[in-house]
Amino acid sequence: MNQPDVDYVPFNQSDHTDDLRGVRDPDFLALGLGCTNMMAMLWTVAMGRRAVGVDMRGDPSLGVHWNIREELYHHLGIIDQMMLERYGEERVPHRGDGSVFRLAECLYRPDWPAGPIATDELFLGFSTARIAGLIHHTEFIDDRWKDGAPHRVITVLDAAEPPSGPDPERTGTDMVEVLDSPSMFQTGALQLLILLRRYLEEIERLDLEAGVESPRVRLFTHHRVALGDDGFTELPDGRKRVRIEALRELDYRGRFHRVRIPGSDLIDLGVPELFMVAQGFDSDDADRLGFKQEDVKVDHEDGQGPVVAQADYLAGLLGVLVDGRLRRRIASEFDEEGREFWVRQIAVGHEGDPAIGWVLVQVPDFKVFDPIVAGLVPPGTDRESLEYYAAYRHMLRDYYLEQAAHILEMPKEHLQKVATSYGPKMFSLVERVGADPLVAANGVIAGDSFGNGNFMTSGGAITGMVGHAHRLLAYWKDREAQVGQDVAIRRLADGIKEDTHGWLQVSATEFSQALPVNFGAERIQQIVQAGGRDVTARAASIEATRRQRHGLAPLDHSDWRRPVIHAGRMHAFTLPPLQPTHPASPARLHS
Repeated sequence: MNQPDVDYVPFNQSDHTDDLRGVRDPDFLALGLGCTNMMAMLWTVAMGRRAVGVDMRGDPSLGVHWNIREELYHHLGIIDQMMLERYGEERVPHRGDGSVFRLAECLYRPDWPAGPIATDELFLGFSTARIAGLIHHTEFIDDRWKDGAPHRVITVLDAAEPPSGPDPERTGTDMVEVLDSPSMFQTGALQLLILLRRYLEEIERLDLEAGVESPRVRLFTHHRVALGDDGFTELPDGRKRVRIEALRELDYRGRFHRVRIPGSDLIDLGVPELFMVAQGFDSDDADRLGFKQEDVKVDHEDGQGPVVAQADYLAGLLGVLVDGRLRRRIASEFDEEGREFWVRQIAVGHEGDPAIGWVLVQVPDFKVFDPIVAGLVPPGTDRESLEYYAAYRHMLRDYYLEQAAHILEMPKEHLQKVATSYGPKMFSLVERVGADPLVAANGVIAGDSFGNGNFMTSGGAITGMVGHAHRLLAYWKDREAQVGQDVAIRRLADGIKEDTHGWLQVSATEFSQALPVNFGAERIQQIVQAGGRDVTARAASIEATRRQRHGLAPLDHSDWRRPVIHAGRMHAFTLPPLQPTHPASPARLHS
């Protein structure tokens, strides 16, 4: 393809931090530039306000794949329209080929093809492929045993009808309804995050180059709130003044560390009307502001009473053409006493992209990966030794491939030869939530920093982008209508809490019941009718304090920047058809 004919390089190649126009007393300060806060910044600018964003990780690097509800597409379309109406074509971002940079059509446009795509190719005008793929195949496999024997029920659901264009009426939907509705699109988290980042960078570049005294957007992407008392300063009225510091990143003994650039001055952002902390599961800034989370408990109705909502998973990215598919599986696993546990698995692909085969498999509570018990290393082997760890990693990979084979209907021996560009990586999901998002007279906590539920169908990303971020639109409309700031921020905090509790409500079934979320009410009814099971049945669980496998820890963001690749071949063929019999059935075992 020929290089686009442009007279500028549409990249924010410098972070412009020597030019501090518009950084003091912004209308909105985003601490953390993940999906929640970048969408919040877009709503803010679309309402004619100024936004400053601060993040310490530079460009996005998150490598997972997201299942996207239709509402996000409509929200992006509304932002596109609001930007054009308020600023005109000359003051909105353009792509490298000169066309208007429209967020909604970059996510999905029916006449643009799907397939492997990097957002920067689309932004620069080198490609007209959309970043989101449609979901053409939605499948649910129920492999729970019945009457003491292997049993399988497969439900194949009709594909959801894609939208013909953005609908301005599709806003303000209750979060439970949004999360429980069918996913419409699948896209790489990285590509969607870069889409939002490039749009914000272009707004900043346009205003700085035009000499605007108060640019609509300012971005500080290798910065953090200054440590110690200089970072957050409380004013007599309860508002916070914020100062940030520039960082230098280094890889020190296998981990990323960030230190303040020697000799650099603090940057005073003044007192924002509103700031939002959305920095992921474990936020230092939220902690500094006195915010605390508590474990969420779920009653599995197995006689133990409420226990911590948690589950352990192995995640991996396989070079398998899962394609435009969302496949869920629930299966029975049995401990040494014959007690039945339910485990869940999910396979997520991307329309037309053979490199995207994300498979997540739940590890039953009783499972312990102990190389000594397994006989892989002799008794007394030092748990810190290379031999012990190598055997442990072998056990993880072997179990992962065994379970991935069941959901992909591919022989384990074949998967051993397939390229793996991430994992398998063990991580724990633990639901936690805070009491109140309001932490200052001008500050709230949002996204996973406020609370997190089960992420199996991208519930966190959707809650943040479609829920919490959209609450900013209501906040600015309140302020436009002369609603007092104290009342408006209270409504904002209550809305964030409502959205997160909706996510927790939807997530509860993923920890104890068999039916999946995110398929939609009509589709769930199809699954119920096909399976003929008691929908109120609950899974067994082991209380958190009695689990022996490992400490609880979420996925480390640094993992996405340091992949471990298992070299192998690409499986670019259509997945084998689902077999009608259970993997443990005599017919399958003897075939």
